[in-house]
Amino acid sequence: MADFTRLCATSDVAPGTATTIQVSGKEIAVFNVDGAYHALDNTCPHRGGPLGEGELEGCLVTCPWHAWQFDVTSGESVTDDLVVARYETRVEGDDVLIAL
Repeated sequence: MADFTRLCATSDVAPGTATTIQVSGKEIAVFNVDGAYHALDNTCPHRGGPLGEGELEGCLVTCPWHAWQFDVTSGESVTDDLVVARYETRVEGDDVLIAL
């Protein structure tokens, strides 16, 4: 069973938005898709763009550097065959937890 660490408060990420949080030495992009929280490495595997600063439309985030798109529920690119690391999340009370 995975160990979960507090990532942020649910109120830190409004629906339809993203934020970037440092946890356990990693920079994590956190996305709120209709109340479901998803966590990816913040670094786009294409050229290193900050995914947490990208535009979120539904389940797709668009990297702000070169417009590559990733499904935040799987980490898979819809632009190419690249995958960004995805982390399991869960909500307990008002906290979003992450398994690293």
